[in-house]
Parts: sequence; structure tokens; C-alpha cells
Amino acid sequence: MSLNSKLYFGLGLVAVAGLFACAPQAGAKPRGQVAVQRSAAVSGLAATHTMRRESGRLCFADHFHYGSSAGKPTAAAAQAAAVSSWSSFVDFEYGSAWASYARASAKDMKCSQASIGWACEVSARPCR
Repeated sequence: MSLNSKLYFGLGLVAVAGLFACAPQAGAKPRGQVAVQRSAAVSGLAATHTMRRESGRLCFADHFHYGSSAGKPTAAAAQAAAVSSWSSFVDFEYGSAWASYARASAKDMKCSQASIGWACEVSARPCR
């Protein structure tokens, strides 16, 4: 099992454990947050987040995901790798319907150049 596989497996276990620890009891009203939009079509881990409609897309209201890259030969390569990192993790956690960076909301990207090459960090709220 590769290091990435072990990391994804471990993160998956943490996510599942979090679902059981944070799941409300049947009939309980949410405390602190009121869902703007809940849809029967939203399932899995995505269903644990508050949603809202934005320009025809269903987006996480306040939950961001992050991606990064380092040591790339060009700024464009660093940007593509950071977006790929973001998309890969969102796909792993919520499925491919949520993993399009192009559809994401509140996108932010910061890049810099160092002696080892270009690096970028991205953040965005998943949408579908």
C-alpha cells in the first residue's frame, strides 16, 4: 500500500468516525447552523454540510477545501498541479460531481517562485 493510499485510507476512517460522532439524533434540530438548502439528492459526506444555491449551482455554504503544489518548472504547471490536488481530494471525499474546480465557488490561488521552482496554494468551496 503506497503512502498516498495509506493517507487516503486514514482520512477516510477519520471522516467516517466524525460522521458517527457528530450525527444528530433522529428528530433533533441543528444547533448553531441552519441549513440554507438540504436536498434528498445530496448524500454521503456532502450531506453533512450546509448548502446554498449560487448561480444555478449547489455549493457548500462555508466549507472550504485546499490544494497545493511545489517545485514545478512554470507557474502554469504549479497552478495545474494545485488545482489537481484540490480536485483529487474533493473527489475522494465527496465524489466526482463535486470535484470540478471550474464549478467551485470562492476560489483563491496564491503562487510564488523559489529556488526549487514554482509553488501554488488554492482554496475553494465545492459546488456541483
